[in-house]
Amino acid sequence: MALPLSPFPGLTTDERIRAAYSEGAGIHRIVPAGVALPHGVEELQRLVRWAVDTGTPLVPRGSGSGMPGGAVGRGVLVDLSPGFHWIAPDWAHRAAWVGASVTAAQIGDAARPIGLRLAPDPSSGAFATSGGLTATNAAGPRSVRCGSVRAWVDAVEIVEADGTARRVTRGDGRGERFVLSPDQRRLVQARFPKTRKNSSGYALDRYAESGDELDLLIGSEGTLALVTAVRWRLEPIPPDVAGAALGFGSLEALGQAVPFLIALNPSAVELLDRTFLDLARRDGLELPAGIEGLLLVEFERDTAAAARGVVGDAVRGLKAATVHVATAVDRGGLEQLWSVRKLASPALARLPPSRRSLQVVEDGCVPLEHLGKYIAGVRVAAERCGVQVALFGHAGDGHVHVNALPDTTVPGWREALAGLFATVTELLVGLGGTPSGEHGDGRLRAGLLERFYGRDMMALFRDVKRAYDPRAILNPGVIIPSPDWAPLADLKVGPDAAPIPDDIAARLRELERTAGWATPKLQVARSPSPSP
Repeated sequence: MALPLSPFPGLTTDERIRAAYSEGAGIHRIVPAGVALPHGVEELQRLVRWAVDTGTPLVPRGSGSGMPGGAVGRGVLVDLSPGFHWIAPDWAHRAAWVGASVTAAQIGDAARPIGLRLAPDPSSGAFATSGGLTATNAAGPRSVRCGSVRAWVDAVEIVEADGTARRVTRGDGRGERFVLSPDQRRLVQARFPKTRKNSSGYALDRYAESGDELDLLIGSEGTLALVTAVRWRLEPIPPDVAGAALGFGSLEALGQAVPFLIALNPSAVELLDRTFLDLARRDGLELPAGIEGLLLVEFERDTAAAARGVVGDAVRGLKAATVHVATAVDRGGLEQLWSVRKLASPALARLPPSRRSLQVVEDGCVPLEHLGKYIAGVRVAAERCGVQVALFGHAGDGHVHVNALPDTTVPGWREALAGLFATVTELLVGLGGTPSGEHGDGRLRAGLLERFYGRDMMALFRDVKRAYDPRAILNPGVIIPSPDWAPLADLKVGPDAAPIPDDIAARLRELERTAGWATPKLQVARSPSPSP
């Protein structure tokens, strides 16, 4: 799309810069019409008002680490990283205001000397920004205890779709934009999935329960407003920790073990499926044969004795079900025990050029009692479609991430991915699950929502969007699908991928291999050095 003349000085249509922003961590490559880098709220307000006047779509973006395509698009991509990076601590109240581009790791680095931390602690914390975490209602390994980030956001500052800047604080009430009728409340209660986590659709269930507009904005993926700052609630770092790695010879045994472990009040219960372990073995992982799945369990307690004691309870209680047990009784030992979770990234980075990691069905979450069925179903679907997969995730929430690893030189690989996408979608619907536990719908899953929520609920989602963004300029195609929605369109791989300069494509590929999403995209766009 051609852009109208803009009075905003931070907007560029430079070809190389646009190419550098064409990809994120997911499967898509979409070259934006322009890139804007506002330095502060006033510049962002001017940009939004220009977008409203000209009908130009805006696509908000942090580091670009989101999987389902919410951080790429054909309009003007708005990179908040230059002007929204600050921390204003309020340690006395165990809180901190931070700009939207401050990462979870940077919050942790600031709070740790005070003995505090951001409880959700996402695995992507080195590059996941506060704005992105809030926009997707993200989570992390400790979600089994602390939930998603919604529980830890006390307030946000936003720029709305008309350019108005305001603050929304927990306890302020519903605001004036959208109100649920009694009939709509009953519809929400009936149609929302009964999973422990959900980042799909607009969070009308939480909104109906709390009465807080804040809960409606969290998880809205930049489609209702642009988040410019977040007030995080922090928690004291627990004094002691211990844990265990528990291997199971069947998915049935693994699935039955999870409720037992949840009853012991763990801080994390992570899943490494056989498909993941097979990949990690290439990097030297040594485990006994016959393990169908590994659970990594963490217990945080007030004393070392209590932490060690509960690990003992877990091991004894599952003695008959496990085929492998390893324990750790302090932080150092636990970090070593959990290092297996990091082995897949190097293995994925060393995949041959023909095989790519494409996260097509990567965020499904099911009721806890169906975890084993879901894992088994994904395995069967992948085998039937001829697509290698690696499964891992948050077992304590029934939440599974799937890395599809197709060989892109094999004829029909796109059709195989489409088959996997369709089959796993039906599996999730049948198990009462949600297509997104923590990453959001993005563009990839927007067209699935009616399958999960029904036509009436989808109409209600559209009402929410119109109430906040009547001109549909904020991240169109995300959550509310575009009329031409096609989940596997605009892939970053294959002959149909949008053309971009070869050197930029190579740099983006390296970011993907190394999870280098914190790298500034203007650095990616720099011209190659001249040959000597």
